[in-house]
Amino acid sequence: MSQDSSKNIVILGGSYGGLPKKASYQVILISTLSQAICRPAYPRALISDAIFPREKLFVGVPQQFEQYLKDSFRFIQGTATKLDHDNRYVTASLKDGSIEKMAYHALVIATGTSTTSPLLGLNGDLSLPNAKHIVIAGGGPTGVETAGELGEYPNGGAGWFGSKLENPKVTFTLVTASSKILPVLRSIGVTVVTGSRVATVSSTGAGTESALTTNATVTLEDGKILEADLYIPATGDVVNTGFIHESLLTARGSVETNIFTLRVDKSGARVYAIGDVGSHARPAVHNILNTVPTLCVNIKRDLLLVEEKEESTVGADRVFKEDTRETQLVPIGKSKGVGAAMGFQ
Repeated sequence: MSQDSSKNIVILGGSYGGLPKKASYQVILISTLSQAICRPAYPRALISDAIFPREKLFVGVPQQFEQYLKDSFRFIQGTATKLDHDNRYVTASLKDGSIEKMAYHALVIATGTSTTSPLLGLNGDLSLPNAKHIVIAGGGPTGVETAGELGEYPNGGAGWFGSKLENPKVTFTLVTASSKILPVLRSIGVTVVTGSRVATVSSTGAGTESALTTNATVTLEDGKILEADLYIPATGDVVNTGFIHESLLTARGSVETNIFTLRVDKSGARVYAIGDVGSHARPAVHNILNTVPTLCVNIKRDLLLVEEKEESTVGADRVFKEDTRETQLVPIGKSKGVGAAMGFQ
């Protein structure tokens, strides 16, 4: 068990939500990766370094905290495997294979979500020249942007007056349950199948880490069959909460979070959730930015109260209010796209 629990402020997750401030506490940041990644850039970055340079995609996490005293900050590369909220400790499996158990005085859960396809998390490399038929399942922002980036790279465009690209070098099929989707995809060689879902995929694990580039036969709900050299599932993500007891989770599997204070009320004192892992707001990068000030004020308040400061001297809770206006940008290749910002298209 590492150190006195009265000193440890443990943060699980080193992406947008996880990055931390002072006193006799030690901040312990546990992250599977030693680098923070610009996640919205995945669809473009997976194609070529010439399109999105790798050095712009990654930021080394430990290097951002070198200015702090050694005893005040510790970075651990590992994965949380168990949260015991009754006894207030976290167990983590470290990169070197060892197991560490850490008591916490305060805990921030910021473990985010994972995608089915490792290509959308940049866990592997994709060789486009060998793939002539690519099927993408999912017509949301990720699926559309992936189709747009991948389609334009080998095929180029149909030209100024072209509405459909004839004889593309690589064929792409995007399957979506929606009734309509962006027509601009046709100009870069993408065939769109609307109003349908993938029913089965012949090769077990096709498109996942274990069988990323395995050929697959994709059968749709209406019986239509698509042959794919590469299958990319882009139908949503999974919340990274497998280490948390179900009593703290919602039906979706996210951490049940107080929508005003960001506290995890059912887990005991000084436990918080931020980012896509929590239930306080819909998953979105800009929502994470809005939650950080609330989180920091309320953690500081709670730490002062446990040190027996007068409540009148520490101020009131800061209340989080989600920005529900539509904000979503979807590039389609290098020169086109669609989106909305704060409700304006």
